[in-house]
Amino acid sequence: MAIKKVPRLPLRRGSHSSEDDFFDIPDEPCLAIVKRQIRRIRTWVAFILFILFILWLRKAPPPPPALPHINYDLVDWSRFAYSQYATSSDYLCNAVMVFETLHRLGSRAERVLFFPEDWDVSVDGNRDRDSQLLALARDKYNAVLIPIDIEMIRPGTGSGEPWDKSISKLLAFGETEYDRIIHLDSDVNLLQPLDELFFLPSTAVAMPRAYWELPDIKQLSSLLIVIEPSYKEYNALMEAAMPAMYGQKEVNTSSTHRYDMELLNERYADSATVLPHRQYGLITGEFRTDDHRNFLGNNYEPWDPDKALAEAKLVHFSDWPLPKPWVMWPQKLLAEMLPRCKQNPGTAQESGCRDREVWKKLYHDFRGRRKDVCKLLSYPAPDWPPIDRVESSESIA
Repeated sequence: MAIKKVPRLPLRRGSHSSEDDFFDIPDEPCLAIVKRQIRRIRTWVAFILFILFILWLRKAPPPPPALPHINYDLVDWSRFAYSQYATSSDYLCNAVMVFETLHRLGSRAERVLFFPEDWDVSVDGNRDRDSQLLALARDKYNAVLIPIDIEMIRPGTGSGEPWDKSISKLLAFGETEYDRIIHLDSDVNLLQPLDELFFLPSTAVAMPRAYWELPDIKQLSSLLIVIEPSYKEYNALMEAAMPAMYGQKEVNTSSTHRYDMELLNERYADSATVLPHRQYGLITGEFRTDDHRNFLGNNYEPWDPDKALAEAKLVHFSDWPLPKPWVMWPQKLLAEMLPRCKQNPGTAQESGCRDREVWKKLYHDFRGRRKDVCKLLSYPAPDWPPIDRVESSESIA
């Protein structure tokens, strides 16, 4: 009887051969092996894509677009305007600079410029800069030029800008052909578009708070005013201004107080819509102070000058007793007012000077744009009040 030969190793599953001939006889066709490997790779790819999808869902959502419920392409922009006023060559240049920035930022609202009626747009020569700037505002930036009676703006007294010139911004309340007007002080660096303010809920005025006066004084700041034009409001404001205009009321004419702010606060302090000052009321003086609690609104948030500037829609030049940016700084006064570095100030090892860098750049940018837009340079400071004649070096206009 024949003896059945038993293999030394058991047969492999699916094969009639033992492990002895592993390298001689394949278990399955090569094509099947390839297909199985492809399925395995495909599974891993699908798994990785699924993980990436989960991570994408968990990431922070982007900030919503500004006012997504308003289609800017369907807005009748002839109903909205920005206003400026100019009663001197310096402020005329500033107004044109504001219009240039609005144009560059893509605002489609109209522009209104109030100017003395004895000026004109007839350019008599290269030195007739006022007429050139008026024509530039009208022709390039589509500004509506509105002449005003200069007699209502009488020369003021005091060391700084006279109160009676600032009263001209109240004229915007009477421009009832517009649904909304945004009036800006011309001594600002406009950083971002402001068109969203045209679509605030209905209110007579919207203004930021003069946060630098807190907590002692609670008042609105007139550096930016969102206005719903109304003859009623215009007449009420002008009537309230009459006693001061005709010398029947004593007015504080210092550069740290603006008479238009007083008028507006008397009428709207308890009814105005208050705009967030971080976006709409930042002043350059904030970069010179060590106490930022009024700006931040709390005691725990760290001050970051770059973050403050990134959030701001505009910055208002306010560093009294330093002159405005179109006047070059007196060097001695500048040395006293320059923002201090945080570590080892005044030494070769000083550091933490970011506030100073941001502050100086704001002035540098303004002067550069003044040269580009108006073809004007800043001029040397006149006999400016020395710092020891100022009640407080930290006063802010």
